[in-house]
Amino acid sequence: MAPTQQNALVVTEIGKPLKLVTDRPVPQPEANQVLLKVTVAGLNPHDQKARDTGLFIADNLPAVLANDVVGVVEALGPQVSKYQLGDRVLSHTGFQGSFIQNGLQEYAISDVGAGFKIPDSVSDDEAATLPTNIIAPLFGLFAENAGVGIPAPWTPEAKAFDYPSTTVLILGGGSNNGKFAVQLAKLAGIGKIVVFGGPVEELEAYGATVVLDRHGDYDSSLKRILQEVGDDLLYALDTINPPDGQILGLNALSSSRKGKMARLLPLGPVDETKVVGKKAGFELINVFGSSQAKPDLAYPFWERVPQYLAEGKIKPLPFTVKKGLAAEGANEVLDRYRDGKPVVKTHIHI
Repeated sequence: MAPTQQNALVVTEIGKPLKLVTDRPVPQPEANQVLLKVTVAGLNPHDQKARDTGLFIADNLPAVLANDVVGVVEALGPQVSKYQLGDRVLSHTGFQGSFIQNGLQEYAISDVGAGFKIPDSVSDDEAATLPTNIIAPLFGLFAENAGVGIPAPWTPEAKAFDYPSTTVLILGGGSNNGKFAVQLAKLAGIGKIVVFGGPVEELEAYGATVVLDRHGDYDSSLKRILQEVGDDLLYALDTINPPDGQILGLNALSSSRKGKMARLLPLGPVDETKVVGKKAGFELINVFGSSQAKPDLAYPFWERVPQYLAEGKIKPLPFTVKKGLAAEGANEVLDRYRDGKPVVKTHIHI
């Protein structure tokens, strides 16, 4: 039985380091929820922005971070049949202000639709590489009105969609989002997956058909992309660039047909005067990667992920580990994101 209070790392003041508290209440699961005893909490760049700028959390302090969570089922809420006590579970947490689902605490709530029972062949850490970094490109590629709207391959609309004749451009292939975007595009059977930036051999192993070096000035970069996509590009996903860098993907879109680009960093408007020659127009779409925000797409995906992992259609990404729920270790990771230093996705072993 879970205790009534627990240890947690919390943001108590924006721009200040995380602090350890020892008296955070342990939540109770409601309908279609379970309580997890957390084993792994995965940190991502948006956690640093939350700590230092208040992203998602400014009006709801104190806040707990980490949306990538693995744990063991400790208690079942009403109407739960998907899990049993003792199951190892991957959870993609919501962004509600109570923070009862987040990972930097000993016990956390999980919505049963927003995750899966981890197969025996997959470790806790391998599973924890997925949630935040795969849901954002999943939405970017497959969400209608919240992404470019390519039909997800398990939907009825997929039967009439010509995946082999489709080209997609992924900008930021070296990012974790970019690597999963390539895997998702391959999973869907997209015929030409053009990736701008990232490790060539790794991305080709994930399914990229063309990997372009990101080095060089804007004009030469655009020229190299257009040599691959011509005037046929209708779908692009920018996983890494701020608004000024998003011009590259927009100018790679078709001029004669209306193309769409989804962006994972909707940090402000794009200077549309720099997007030229789009006779049919274009659409720029902001992506918000929350499973709970679009359960009609995310929940059926999570149901299928164990099989995709078993079949090798989705491959976990590299990670590193810090052991213990210690403020110093978690703050060190967030500081590296803040300072622009290289970070391998880091998992806190609670």
